[in-house]
Amino acid sequence: MTNIVLNHKRAAELAIDHLAGLGHRHIALIKGQAFSSDTEPRWQAIQHAAAKANLKLAPELVAQLEGYSPSHEPGYFAAQRLLVSKEHFTALFAFNDVSAIGAIRAFREAALRIPQDISIVGFDDLQSAAFQNPGLTTVRQPLRTMGILAAEAILRQIASPTEHPSSRQVVVDPELVVRESTCPPSAKRLPRS
Repeated sequence: MTNIVLNHKRAAELAIDHLAGLGHRHIALIKGQAFSSDTEPRWQAIQHAAAKANLKLAPELVAQLEGYSPSHEPGYFAAQRLLVSKEHFTALFAFNDVSAIGAIRAFREAALRIPQDISIVGFDDLQSAAFQNPGLTTVRQPLRTMGILAAEAILRQIASPTEHPSSRQVVVDPELVVRESTCPPSAKRLPRS
């Protein structure tokens, strides 16, 4: 069996390094639902990337998506929980673009501007990400490439059904797509020393 997987470690580094490079030190996170197979490896990768960038992840700044809805609502409610915590943050790294878009709505309702008050990075690079207002900075999963690799693996197995290849894992690297939803943190949003 061939398993095509995303390099979650690289994905987390791209997002965290981008935000840290802009000057963000207080980053909120939206984790995926407990049932998602990507939630735990992505969370481990984010923790590793944050430690590598010398960032401390405050537990109060971590919200998990709840429920089974594929809509923007889980991201909206997760962002509301982050706002209620009263913990200061200048950026958000969301589990996916859908939750990032829901979070943008919650932040706007709280009179916060994107990216001037809160920078946001999503994950996936949905077709609509570029058409959000502002355009969503996101970690692009190369889904087309992953699909091609999976199809090629199946075709190889069909062409040689008597061969029993050992299980293998193909790791595919993501890329960061920088749009208008991120910028350096505003001086008025930085915590007072």
